[in-house]
This record gives sequence, C-alpha cells and structure tokens, in this order.
Amino acid sequence: MPRNPTAAASESAVARAETRRRWSLALPALTVITLCSILPLGVMVAYSFMEAGQYGNVQWGFSLEGWRAVFLDRDFFDDSYIPATAHLTILARSILLALATTALTFVFGIPTAWFIATRPPATRAYWMFLITVPFWTNLLVRTIAIQEVIRADGTLNRLLLATGLIDEPLQMMFTNGAVLVGMTYVYLPLMVLPVYAAIEKFDFRLAEAAYDLHASRLYCLRRVVLPLMWPGIVAGSILVFIPALGAYVTPRLMGGGRAMMWGNLIDLQFGQGRNWPLGAALSITLTLVVVGAMVWYARRAAKGDATNG
Repeated sequence: MPRNPTAAASESAVARAETRRRWSLALPALTVITLCSILPLGVMVAYSFMEAGQYGNVQWGFSLEGWRAVFLDRDFFDDSYIPATAHLTILARSILLALATTALTFVFGIPTAWFIATRPPATRAYWMFLITVPFWTNLLVRTIAIQEVIRADGTLNRLLLATGLIDEPLQMMFTNGAVLVGMTYVYLPLMVLPVYAAIEKFDFRLAEAAYDLHASRLYCLRRVVLPLMWPGIVAGSILVFIPALGAYVTPRLMGGGRAMMWGNLIDLQFGQGRNWPLGAALSITLTLVVVGAMVWYARRAAKGDATNG
C-alpha cells in the first residue's frame, strides 16, 4: 500500500529537525576541537613546508628542507645527503622508551588493579583515592619527587648504603634507565584506572568454573581472565604510550642532555635551533607515529573482541 505523502513529509521533517538538534548539541565540542586541535595542527603542517627564518619564525615560501632535515643531513665535505643518524637515534630511543614504559606500567598496573578490584566494596574507594593522589600535583613536582629518590644522595642510595649492599652511591640520574623509571612512575595510574574498570566488571564465577574443569591458574589467567580484561589493557596502553612517546618534562629532568627524546628535540628546534620548519616537521612526524600506534592498537582491540566473541 503506498505511503501517505503527508505522513512521509512529516517524518522527513522530524528527521531533519533531529539531525539539526544533534549538530547543535555537538557544535560546542566541534568548535573546541577545531580551534584547539585541528587548526594548530594545520598551522604546523603549513610551517613544515616553509623556509626557516634567520632569527626564528618562517619565511613564506614553499620548501621541503624541513622534511628533508628530519631524515637526511648534508655531508660536511662533499655536500651529499647522509642519514640523519642523530634524529633517527632519538626517534628510536623515544619509541623504545615509550614501549618499555607501557610494558612496565602493565607489569605493575595489572596486579595493582587486581588488588583494588578484589577488595571489599567499602574500601575500594580508599585505594582508588591513593592511586589518583599523584594527579593532584603538577607533573613537574612528581618528576622532581622521583628524582629525589634515585639521585646520587637520594633516598634509594641512602638505604642501600645503610644496609651495606653497595659501597658507593649508584649513578642512576641522566640515563635512559632514569627516564624509564620516571615515566613509569608518572604514567602508572593511567594504566591502573582502565584495567581496574575492566576487572571490576569481571565475573569471578568464570574463573571458578575454569578451576572446576581442572584448568591451571596460568591457563585460567591466559584463556579466561586476560581476554576479558583486554579492552582495559588496550585503553591503558594507549593512555600510557602516546604521552610517553611525546614526553618532555620527565626526559628533560631525568635524562638531562644524555637521554634526549623526540619532544625535547622539537623544543630545541623551536627554541635554540630557531628552525621552525624542522620543528614543525618533527611534530608532524610524531603525530604520524602516534596515529600509526593508535591504528595498530585499534586493530589489536578488534581482534581481541572477535576472539572473545
């Protein structure tokens, strides 16, 4: 039976009104995203294809020199192009330290989240309060705090000297290890919180059923617990890896000039180097690496969901 034209027109008008209402509700968020994210990113893309000014800033002219300098250097003797080993080394260090930070926060975060999720409901809020306390302080303050623990005359060395385990203070500052310790401490809550949210929803009767079927603890953890925790693990890994890859404050204080990371290199080009196109190209390169990591994480999460399904 053909539809009533009047009813069809009314339904279409209602649908258009609903669409306008949704767009009006999303408009504030879209405006903020455009002004604070998309527009600055567009400026960086434009700067990366311009010429460097003599005293900073940019000159309005198309140039690929900024992008070339990300990966290639000019040989001092014959002016030929050679790989920019310094930049590539810093990029590799940044990725490896970000991955190591994600792995360490996973190792320490899973037991912590499990412990909190298995406490009585009346005390879980207290433990979560302790986890979120570091967020109440500035990142700089937290980094200085961990710096005071591992420096030559810090708390850790004093304890080791007092117990006789070492004869002289360990030099841990200004190394990749110090940066790793600092970033693990700073970003650990970002792993604990989403994993805790996943564990809290876990039905422990599934583990009991696995034990009843004579599954070992390791098999139960691998085949029952971890798959159900996978969304929280993926979310925590993203929350840790992305800021760790572009970290600036912690590597600056804990690594000094010996353990420079990509964020420090970007700051150097916009500051002392006065090479804004190179700094912009480095920033976009970091963004592309982050996008690639997020795509990989998303595919892993989808694969985990398909396996669980």
